[in-house]
Amino acid sequence: MSQIRFEALTESRKRDQITIEEQGRRSEIFGQHVFNEERMLQYLTKDALESVQSAIFSGSKIDRKIADQVAEAMKGWAITMGATHYTHWFQPLTGATAEKHDAFFDLLPDGRALEKFGGSQLVQQEPDASSFPSGGIRNTFEARGYTAWDPTSPAFIYGTTLCIPTIFVSYTGEALDNKAPLLRALHAVDEAATNVAKYFDKNVSKVNATLGWEQEYFLIDKALANSRPDIRLTGRTLVGHSAAKGQQLDDHYFGVIPGRVLSFMSDLEQECTKLGIPVKTRHNEVAPNQFELAPVFEEANLAVDHNLLLMDVMDKIADKHQFKVLFHEKPFAGINGSGKHNNWSLSTDTGVNLLSPGSTPMKNLQFLTFFINTIKAVDSYEELLRSSIASAGNDHRLGANEAPPAILSIFIGSQLSQVLDELEGVSKGKLSPEEKTELKLNVVGKIPEILMDNTDRNRTSPFAFTGNKFEMRGVGSKANCSKPMTVLNTIVAKQLIDFKKEVDILIDQKNLKKDEAVFNVLREYIKNSKRIRFDGDGYSEAWEKEAKKRKLSNNKTTPEALQVLTSQKSIDLFESMQVMSDVEVKARQEVELEAYILHVQIEGRVFSELVYNNIIPAAVKYQNMLIQNVVGLKELYVTSYQKLTKSQTNILEAISEHLIEVKTKTDAMIDARKKANNLKDSHQKAAAYADTIKPYFDEIRYHCDKLEQLIDDQIWPLTKYRELLFIK
Repeated sequence: MSQIRFEALTESRKRDQITIEEQGRRSEIFGQHVFNEERMLQYLTKDALESVQSAIFSGSKIDRKIADQVAEAMKGWAITMGATHYTHWFQPLTGATAEKHDAFFDLLPDGRALEKFGGSQLVQQEPDASSFPSGGIRNTFEARGYTAWDPTSPAFIYGTTLCIPTIFVSYTGEALDNKAPLLRALHAVDEAATNVAKYFDKNVSKVNATLGWEQEYFLIDKALANSRPDIRLTGRTLVGHSAAKGQQLDDHYFGVIPGRVLSFMSDLEQECTKLGIPVKTRHNEVAPNQFELAPVFEEANLAVDHNLLLMDVMDKIADKHQFKVLFHEKPFAGINGSGKHNNWSLSTDTGVNLLSPGSTPMKNLQFLTFFINTIKAVDSYEELLRSSIASAGNDHRLGANEAPPAILSIFIGSQLSQVLDELEGVSKGKLSPEEKTELKLNVVGKIPEILMDNTDRNRTSPFAFTGNKFEMRGVGSKANCSKPMTVLNTIVAKQLIDFKKEVDILIDQKNLKKDEAVFNVLREYIKNSKRIRFDGDGYSEAWEKEAKKRKLSNNKTTPEALQVLTSQKSIDLFESMQVMSDVEVKARQEVELEAYILHVQIEGRVFSELVYNNIIPAAVKYQNMLIQNVVGLKELYVTSYQKLTKSQTNILEAISEHLIEVKTKTDAMIDARKKANNLKDSHQKAAAYADTIKPYFDEIRYHCDKLEQLIDDQIWPLTKYRELLFIK
């Protein structure tokens, strides 16, 4: 083992084991650091409270005088909690969050100091937007951008700072963030779903999209992680031979959580609880050192904010426990990567989950309406939904026998498929009394019984129905959930609007009763969206061929997947639903392409540094040791040295062959990168990085990993998988 790795492990073992402190009931500390409804009841006047609640429920604007009251209340509460600063907390197109802290401090004209925070500071700020990606929405010298308060996501205190969730827009009003389009999509699906839900319950006045994400991640000893330049700079290992023991015994999944990890998880849950993040589930995942955390379902906008906050909290808590969190979708070759499953549903203000069957045929018809419309929406926009999970990191994971493939399909199970087949067979037009009875009682009425023992998931399915929700499994672990949730809610909203138009036409012009009209439209949707339904093995070559016959997209790389964003169909969708303008859509495509290029470019640069500064020198050093050994044996055994040194010379030859390949392919990769960098068009440049540069990574890695097997462990300069992947 090399000296740097030995010192890292020794330092790790010197640390005191962090014991899990006695902690109070979670319910008692939940939301302590959040300006939630409980705090608003304590600090706001009746008028201010009603105004904020109205803004949350219906999106109404808050009067500036009321904003002053809310700001004063927030400041008073924050100061009692030890806060000294405030910030507008927003989501620029980097995929992460951003913040600029200002103190609760100002000077009066006479020089006296006071704590100050008014409505103008709460509602709107003007951060420098010049260094955030905009995709061409504004020039670099046009630095002005505005953050505007989002009252639907409560302010919270993190450390000594009051954080106010906000949207981020340009001077001319275009969204420069991921939150603004999400809020628009959620508004669209609220209106569309509410109008359809009124077919079944006139009392419904609001529908919320709900989200329950499942965050997978790796924990690595911080000292060992810091000994790897590739982990530090790219978040993943660019080289590294698989450990003799990986995940093949399936002994890590749901196994006993290591004590040191449990201490980290306990502290993390404590901090999350105070911040109002309702974390509930924790467990070992499939790969060694891989874990998962999942919360209780929340309204989608709040859930997205909580996931972004969680990832920041995880980094800080991990650092205290001498861990490094890896959110990269594929940090280690040969074992599972990490995803962030997005469990999505729709719920009414009357307490009904629209994707959960009920106790009566009418409630089940409501379930079928939203269930089938979701399937139809995904079928119509499967390629767009695939684009929402595209990233350089996720390209390594999708279709890698641990994650769903790049082909979008929906799993609903054989019994629900049978229900849809029976509905498809319903005669068109008016139904006879006998047909209605058969349909409602024997088909629709039995859905709850069918689902009771039929909610298993097809692990190869990108979009699976799991009993009372759809699970979008292709989202990457590092991703901002805003992007897939914006697309999903937009396409469902569009589909529900189209559905209502068709049903109303049948009621008004064909004189069909409401349930007959609903059945007629659903029948056509079932027939027209059959191609998207698939219950088999999504990894098989047979499915890839079948999917091609069904004319489903199979965009395996990010540049391919992003092309659909600027199709006329996509632009018409976003504009018609008032989620994004043509300019905003094209800007996002540009930003995503640039992000892809830069991620692969950085990996290529790190790779070449590893090869030239670490791997080649180590190989040459070991070669010299072998040569000295051969020379020494030749001097001692003049007549028989060839037999005695055969093993050494074989190793020398093998090292030389791999060195030649490593050097040749690295030089070729660098040349290809230089050529790609000269391309001006972002589409062409991204394609060049995907098609001509990334393929070198696997080729170079193969020879580097072979060298790792040949070279003395004491000389090999990089911490190995067997040391990284098993926490002590």
